[in-house]
Amino acid sequence: MSIKKALLFGIAEKIGESSGIITHNFFDKKGNILKKVIKDIIPDHHKGLNKIVELLVDGKYGAIHDKKELDAVGHRVVHGGEIFKSPTLIDERVIAEIKKNIPLAPLHNPPNLTGIELARSIFSDSPHVAVFDTAFHQSIPPKAFLYALPYSLYEKHKIRKYGFHGTSHLFVAQEAAKYLGCLLKDLNLITIHLGNGASMAALEKGKCVDTSMGLTPLEGLVMGSRCGDIDPAILFYLANYLDMSMEEIEKLLNKKSGLKGICGENDMREIVAKSRQGDYKAILAADIYCYRIKKYIGAYTAVLGSCDCIVFTGGIGENSSYIRLLCCQGLSKFGVDIDHEKNNRAKGKTAQISSEKSTVKILAIPTNEELKIANETKCVIEKNIKSTIF
Repeated sequence: MSIKKALLFGIAEKIGESSGIITHNFFDKKGNILKKVIKDIIPDHHKGLNKIVELLVDGKYGAIHDKKELDAVGHRVVHGGEIFKSPTLIDERVIAEIKKNIPLAPLHNPPNLTGIELARSIFSDSPHVAVFDTAFHQSIPPKAFLYALPYSLYEKHKIRKYGFHGTSHLFVAQEAAKYLGCLLKDLNLITIHLGNGASMAALEKGKCVDTSMGLTPLEGLVMGSRCGDIDPAILFYLANYLDMSMEEIEKLLNKKSGLKGICGENDMREIVAKSRQGDYKAILAADIYCYRIKKYIGAYTAVLGSCDCIVFTGGIGENSSYIRLLCCQGLSKFGVDIDHEKNNRAKGKTAQISSEKSTVKILAIPTNEELKIANETKCVIEKNIKSTIF
């Protein structure tokens, strides 16, 4: 049986800064969400996690009496390289392999490891499971994951496309199959995860055969502050003619580009509002953003041969009817036709937004990576228990 209900959830922010914030969400007896916000200095992640544990076992705000009651702890890990093709019970070998992948994800894997090490020390009686963003994309064939660089760079340094947001893509693909009353293995899908980071995936008979992000999360779609696909020779121009350092170029492409670089905003809600007021750069940013998505829809339709369903998810994909509309406009000859009224109503729950004449179903599905991580963790623990019974 799948896990369906969160007992509580929250976030600790501004760790190591002058003032930290813990937002703790819990439920009353009627199922209403209540919120407790604690503003205090959180000097480091260890102290932050200990404060969270205090809330977990609190008689008024918590859900358990003792931290030993936790059956397992699931961890999102961004980069699993080629080693990890599925969620994995964490031991010293797994930690060592995650460390080896730090050069592939220098901004993500170190904090992921910090979280694992701290959680294992605090929840020492519970098994821990790593769920990798890259694992779902390990079914991509070499013709799609290799770059046209010297093959030795792949052999020696594993430079290739890995893809990210895999937990989200898999979750909404499975939800789409349920909604359509089909088996996932019988469907060809294009899943579109649009948040501050954005990526797409092509699923053939339920298996990922291509995805837009690459060696790093920088490749692919236009994002909040990331540029996505560009001519790589631009980097030479920036270095040779504008005298920019590698550090400055990396910051430019990851933190100063994308929507923010075009119009000064990376919040799509603000961009849509300004677009409706006639702001030229906001209109341009939204157009560029959706044009890139539309190109990938066309490319992935060609890769799949036929597409049964397009799924929008992520903060923008789930909530912005305007962006969904722009992405699907002009695709009616490909069997993609959006219903304006259904599209405008779709928010917060799974909804079909395609018109009656659309041969390709279009769905908006809220993602739930935490739920997927919880279910994957549960499966790994149950499998491990079964494998130890003689």
